[in-house]
Amino acid sequence: MIFFCTFWLLPFSYLIVLGMMPDQGTGVNAYWTVLTHPQYLNSLGVTLILSLAVSLVAVAIAAISGCFLARNRFVGRSFLLAVLTFPLAFPGVVVGFLVVMLAGRQGLFAQVSLWLFGERWMFAYSLGGLFVGYLYFSIPRVIMTLVAACEKLDVSLEEAARSLGASTWRIVWDVIVPGIRPALLSCAAICFATSMGAFGTAFTLGTRLNVLPLSIYGEFTNYANFATAAALSVLLGAVTWLALALARRFSANSLGASV
Repeated sequence: MIFFCTFWLLPFSYLIVLGMMPDQGTGVNAYWTVLTHPQYLNSLGVTLILSLAVSLVAVAIAAISGCFLARNRFVGRSFLLAVLTFPLAFPGVVVGFLVVMLAGRQGLFAQVSLWLFGERWMFAYSLGGLFVGYLYFSIPRVIMTLVAACEKLDVSLEEAARSLGASTWRIVWDVIVPGIRPALLSCAAICFATSMGAFGTAFTLGTRLNVLPLSIYGEFTNYANFATAAALSVLLGAVTWLALALARRFSANSLGASV
C-alpha cells in the first residue's frame, strides 16, 4: 500500500491537479484546451486507432501461432518459442532502429525495391512504420499467454463438433474462440495499453508522428507547457485504464459463461 501511494497515487494525483492549471497558449483550463483543440483530439484519435489496429493484428497472429504451437510437438519448438519472445529484451529505441533498418532509406525494403523497380520504397518514418514497430514488440507480450490458453482447451469438444459435421471454420468460431476468449480479451487489452503509452519506438522513428506520447513530450520539452502535458497524460491514463477495466469485465463475463 505504501509503495502504491508513493509511486502511483501521489504522482498521478499531482498530474491531475497540474492539469487544472491554465494552458500557456490559451490561458484557460488545460483539460478544456485538450478536449477542444483539434490538434490534441486528432493526436488522441490517431493513437486510439493505431493502438486498436495493433491489438487486433497482434492477437490474431499470436492466437494462430499459439494454437499451432500448443497442438504440435516438433524438434526446435522450444527454440522457436524463445525466438518469438526474444524481442521482449529490446527497448523501444532498439525496436525503432530495427524498423529503420527494415524500411528506412537505406533499409532492406528500400534496397530490394530499388533493385527491382528502380526506386526506393520506405515507410519507416510514417504511421505504417510505427505500426510495424508496435506489432513487433506486442506479439511477444501475448504469445505465451495464448499458447497456455490453447493448451487448456478440451480437445474432445472439437472432436465432438467434427463428428457432427462441423467445418473447420465453424469449429474455430464456435469452440476454439469461445474457449480462449478471456485470454484474447486480456491480451488485446495489454497490447492496447502498451501501444497507447509507447514512446521510445515513436521517438526513434520521428518526433513529427502525431501520437499522444510524442504530443506530451513536445508540450513538456519544447514549450515547457506543463499543464497541457499533465492534462494529456491524465487523458492517456484514463483511456488506457478504461480499456483495461472493460477487458477485465468482459473477460470475467466470458469466463463465467464458459464455466
